[in-house]
Amino acid sequence: MTLWYFTRASGAVSLVLLTATLMLGTVDVSRWASPRFPRFLTDALHRTVSLLAVAFVALHVLTAVLDSFAPVRIADAVIPFGSAYRPLWLGLGAVAFDLLLALVVTSIFRARLGTRTWRVVHWTAYVCWPVALVHGLGSGSDVRAGWTLWLSAGCAVVVVVAALARASASTADGVALLWTVGAVALLALVLAVWLPSGPLARGWAHKAGTPPAVARHGR
Repeated sequence: MTLWYFTRASGAVSLVLLTATLMLGTVDVSRWASPRFPRFLTDALHRTVSLLAVAFVALHVLTAVLDSFAPVRIADAVIPFGSAYRPLWLGLGAVAFDLLLALVVTSIFRARLGTRTWRVVHWTAYVCWPVALVHGLGSGSDVRAGWTLWLSAGCAVVVVVAALARASASTADGVALLWTVGAVALLALVLAVWLPSGPLARGWAHKAGTPPAVARHGR
């Protein structure tokens, strides 16, 4: 069960690091700076946290594959919705992982791709984060524990504030801000309706697609 605990812990740390990466990226794009915190420090911190996020996501995937508790294959980490273990929710994790890989690859070849292509791909960071959040809530084993919900809620607040700040600073007519507010409200409504009858309800392991043999072994 040691690897299973590593999988859960690395998943929680990955969410925190992805949240920090998104926040720092928003600060970097908005060109915010101060005498005590110049832009080159923001750039360096953003790169460092991004690398840490990739490392912990890789650890999360590796420990999930190596652990024999749940039938997770290496292909399930990159090919969505084909797993025997919670296929939908693990598939969302694969989608988030694929988006993260796209961000890494385009960053490495940024000079060859051009700034415009790189920026278009990097907009997927705003998609990667909510997909990763829902993946954790749907496939995680600690959702009914208070600390998981508080951690997810704290990360969500940080991302919402960063997204609203970015939208309000990037447009004068308020269109981007309006779309951002609408997206945030929709995500909040979906989670408020889904969580009580989903991960927070009894019997979620069976509904989520946990094989009976794994469920019996877990008990």
